[in-house]
Amino acid sequence: MTQIYDRVALIGLGLIAGSMGLAMKRAGCVGEITGYAKTAKTREIADRIGLVDRVCASATEAVQDADLVVLCVPVGAMGDVAAEIGPHLKPGATVTDVGSVKQAVVDAVAPHIPEGVHFIPAHPMAGTEHSGPEAGFAELFDNRWCLLVPQPGTDADAVDRLEDFWHALGANCERMEVEHHDLVCAIVSHIPHIIAYTMVGVADDFHRVSEQEVIKFSAAGFRDFTRIAASDPTMWRDVFLNNKQATLEILGRFTEELFALQRAIRTGDGQTLFDYFNHTREIRRGIIEAGQDTDAPDFGRSKKH
Repeated sequence: MTQIYDRVALIGLGLIAGSMGLAMKRAGCVGEITGYAKTAKTREIADRIGLVDRVCASATEAVQDADLVVLCVPVGAMGDVAAEIGPHLKPGATVTDVGSVKQAVVDAVAPHIPEGVHFIPAHPMAGTEHSGPEAGFAELFDNRWCLLVPQPGTDADAVDRLEDFWHALGANCERMEVEHHDLVCAIVSHIPHIIAYTMVGVADDFHRVSEQEVIKFSAAGFRDFTRIAASDPTMWRDVFLNNKQATLEILGRFTEELFALQRAIRTGDGQTLFDYFNHTREIRRGIIEAGQDTDAPDFGRSKKH
């Protein structure tokens, strides 16, 4: 494959960065991959398992002469990292990120990007409940979507190049405005996570059912809630604190729907329940037909991933 960037720097070496490193190596689309993580333990693991070509002792060292810098740290930490690396960025380089929220990232990062450097926020819509450098795998982005959120006036060639990069990693790409991105992600990602956290918390508080019984008898529904609820707590804390408006708007809508279903159950309105469930089943079928999931019993997720 044609080399897209000579050097890519990954700041943060968890699931997403690790998967990016492995996917870049699989594609052969990058000359050298450097990486940095805050903790020495993470840097040691990343070096040992070969996530990147060179693990650096600092973020400033990692971004030296990099053509693409990817911020793979929690949303709440991106501003500080951007301030640290800003003076050391190569003229003409591109800075991007993988955060689940975009307006907060733009507000935190953009002021620290020097003139002559392109800042293109992005969000790969891929992940698992696992975290850390050893959780990464090269196939994570295959046939998943990466949303690019370029700001007005961003260099078109730089955006095209970043899109080519994500295609090389196996992803589909779509461009989106900041506000719309945060609303879409509140619906398809953020609210499902907060519901999962809540449901697992409710089960934990329901003292008439012991913890042992909850674990022993977990069928598909509750088991899938626990998978989502096992996601990285730091990342999701930052997501909700930095996407308040969209999350609260969709959460209010969810509450209205829940009350309507509660009323139908209370009044014995079986037709309303049947129609509602039939409609939602069609949405699920659409997701499978779009190739974004599978109807296999394990949802197509191997035990390794």
